[in-house]
Amino acid sequence: MRLGIIPARGSSKGIPGKNIIDLNGKPLISWSIEAAQKSKLLDRTVVSTDCKDISIVASQFGAEVLQRPKDLATDESTTISVLGHIAEQFPEVNTFIVLQPTSPLRDDGLIDECIEEYERGEFTNLATGFWCKYQEFGTHNNTRRQDVSGFFYDDGSIYVLDRSLIEKGFWSGNKVCRKEIKRYQNYEIDDDVDLVVLEALMKKYKGNHS
Repeated sequence: MRLGIIPARGSSKGIPGKNIIDLNGKPLISWSIEAAQKSKLLDRTVVSTDCKDISIVASQFGAEVLQRPKDLATDESTTISVLGHIAEQFPEVNTFIVLQPTSPLRDDGLIDECIEEYERGEFTNLATGFWCKYQEFGTHNNTRRQDVSGFFYDDGSIYVLDRSLIEKGFWSGNKVCRKEIKRYQNYEIDDDVDLVVLEALMKKYKGNHS
């Protein structure tokens, strides 16, 4: 069984009430809920939250809500610990697909594409993201960007994990799929500047994407 998970705690330091803030006419979290609803491969999707307001909005958009314990909704709480709690509630689930609500712009079909690639390659886990060539200033001696090997940065849009990883408390396994996606889908909302960027991107792409 494949379970979609939208983790959305109530407190946010960068933007108060971030997960339900308006983004182009709809609450931020609704974009991820609707993306999950369009998936043909997710068997079920839950919103994990400690917040009554988020629960109400999620329910209004047709999502199933799972109450999160307060001790898993602090600044110190990790996503893997939240997944551990969810796994306990759903012993029949083998595959967990995490959709961060702060990454609202996903191509239609992207969730299913990630699931299929994960299963086809028999990976331990998958993450969407992009290859970047960031270097700390003062350490690279003006190295040309094209000469830097870089690294893969996970953008928070989609994660796919096997139950065995979650039960061990591991976020990543020994056979990782790094799923590169289109640049406009890489943006996530942490502060007001990110919100302005996503508003512009959503206006451009939301006609064909969600």
